[in-house]
Amino acid sequence: MTDNIYVYKQNSIRIKAEGKFVYIDPFEMVNSPHDAALILITHDHYDHFDPKSIEKVANKNTILAVPEKMLEKAKKEVSFIERIEPLISQEEKELAGIKFETLPAYNNLKPFHPKSAGWLGYIICTGDKRIYIAGDTDATKEAEAVTCDVALVPIGGTYTMNVKAAADLINKIKPSVAIPVHYGSVVGSPSDGEEFKKLVQAPTQVELKIRF
Repeated sequence: MTDNIYVYKQNSIRIKAEGKFVYIDPFEMVNSPHDAALILITHDHYDHFDPKSIEKVANKNTILAVPEKMLEKAKKEVSFIERIEPLISQEEKELAGIKFETLPAYNNLKPFHPKSAGWLGYIICTGDKRIYIAGDTDATKEAEAVTCDVALVPIGGTYTMNVKAAADLINKIKPSVAIPVHYGSVVGSPSDGEEFKKLVQAPTQVELKIRF
């Protein structure tokens, strides 16, 4: 179910959907495949909006989609992309032939990602599967209402959910597969993935895709 999902560093993710590649928050990319049909950005922090990595994965036909409030920043810093689409929360979209939904990503109490900023998580719909990319978020009421087959959730703590909170969220929404992200480099420890795996309950399977 997850052979089409690659996780690099932080929330840097590549998904093959409808025969095309979708990147979410490409960050510190080593290679330059220039194969992105669509790039989705969750918010404008440096480890999620990395213009150098966007340039490495983009080509002349790539569509970049960003939260509405960072549209002008994106136009200025990634002017090499011709088509940049603004997004708001809780809408259904189709770009580059790929269907997806948006939902808010924010902290409940911490100040790093206020709800008013308009930052986003995504659900990519491919085939009959729904792949949830939570973005930098806590276990919000919107996250707890997600229906998905695969969930990629941050576990590093500090700016997002920690291991326990992320596992609790997964145990509530019960995807078939959970993939932890956003740990082991900028925040969190590489061992957090194993701890998360211990806390997630059956029938959800945990796959650790970040390689350290």
